[in-house]
Amino acid sequence: MPNWKYIWYDIEERLEKLGIRKWINNNPKIIIGISIVSAVIFLLIVITLLIPSSPPIMQSHKAWFYDLNTNELFIRNDDRIPPIDAPSGKLPDGEPAGVKAYVFTYFSDPNDSELFIGFLEKYTPQGKEIISLLKNSKDNVTKEMIRQLNNNRFVRRLEDDSWFLADSNEGQAILEQASRANEKGKIPDYYPPK
Repeated sequence: MPNWKYIWYDIEERLEKLGIRKWINNNPKIIIGISIVSAVIFLLIVITLLIPSSPPIMQSHKAWFYDLNTNELFIRNDDRIPPIDAPSGKLPDGEPAGVKAYVFTYFSDPNDSELFIGFLEKYTPQGKEIISLLKNSKDNVTKEMIRQLNNNRFVRRLEDDSWFLADSNEGQAILEQASRANEKGKIPDYYPPK
């Protein structure tokens, strides 16, 4: 077993030969400063390790779309303005079969059976032009532009056959129903595609 008393004397003797002990004795303010900075860094590291980190918020650049031919959801970039081409092709009238679907859930970590489509959405060709204009205008959006957009935006429920203007009474009822609270009072959240 080592004799710590002799080891300590050996360390003191070597520090004296290097002049470190003399320097420490002559510069107590620097030693105190170094000690304080070291303690602060140590505390910051401990605090950082103790605080639970939340997962980074990821913005989805994808959106849900619905294939009117197959009645199935599919995913595309969120900058696409419906109607868009669907995996199944075009509708019998030649119009693209892909419309935007707004998928909601009442659960924080849902499985597929806990998701529901609140409503479907599509725009007229003029509505698509207005959206492009709004994206480029950013700060210069007027009420008239929004009114024109809503006159070219159509919505419907999954079970409906007809499309309704979003500003119409029927359209407003569809949008209101999609965000209605369940029997427990929970309002549904939009569920972005993964």
